[in-house]
Amino acid sequence: MDFHQALLLILAGIAAGVINTFAGSGSLITLPLLMFMGLPPAVANGTNRIGVVFQNLVATGNFIRQKELQPRQEWPLIIPTLFGSLLGAALAVEIKEDILNYFIGGLLVVMFFVILLKPTTWIKGKAGKMKTSKSKWINSLIFFFIGIYGGFIQAGVGLFLLSGLVLGAGYDLVRANAVKVLMVLAFTLVAMVVFLSAGQIAWSYGLCLAAGNALGAWFASKYANKIGAKNIRYILLAVVLFSGLKVLGLF
Repeated sequence: MDFHQALLLILAGIAAGVINTFAGSGSLITLPLLMFMGLPPAVANGTNRIGVVFQNLVATGNFIRQKELQPRQEWPLIIPTLFGSLLGAALAVEIKEDILNYFIGGLLVVMFFVILLKPTTWIKGKAGKMKTSKSKWINSLIFFFIGIYGGFIQAGVGLFLLSGLVLGAGYDLVRANAVKVLMVLAFTLVAMVVFLSAGQIAWSYGLCLAAGNALGAWFASKYANKIGAKNIRYILLAVVLFSGLKVLGLF
């Protein structure tokens, strides 16, 4: 890796860090870039997680300092994603992802219309939605499957977490963003154990990416509360539509 490649990785990491903290799918920038630089897909998938860890570590710290995040309250939702991520990462070493990409791309386009047609839910949330034991079990199952996807490919997982947190758990977008970064940090650390054991991480590439990811996440998490849920929703709409069309190979 030469200087220009390192600089490109840092710049891509900054963009991905901002996108991931506000919404998700920043890995749709970094994963193709890593493969373009010559890393095999499996190694690129594992290497990308280094940037994700640093990015969410920085964002989580900022959200805690701003009192937007109380980690102890979120463990009932985080734990299912940890088990799912472990399974997803194990599958990632073996399974081809072509069919999954088409499914995810279609789902992202559907999510665009859900967010577009239900603005009040995304902006204000639904306080107290998780009070029944039935809803808690349903949410645990939802986040388990999201964890599987996050462990498997990572790209776009933030969008699904936001959907689960807003539509399932009843959070508004600002709080959901804060909880999302803690979730991603936790289950990515679990997934990295699998990629490390499989030798699918290129550290020099990953650390350059991590520097950019961390800087982008610092900026986005610092100003998320000032931007507000309404404007974050507009960012989310743009990212969801772009991600869905990109995954489907429409441009």
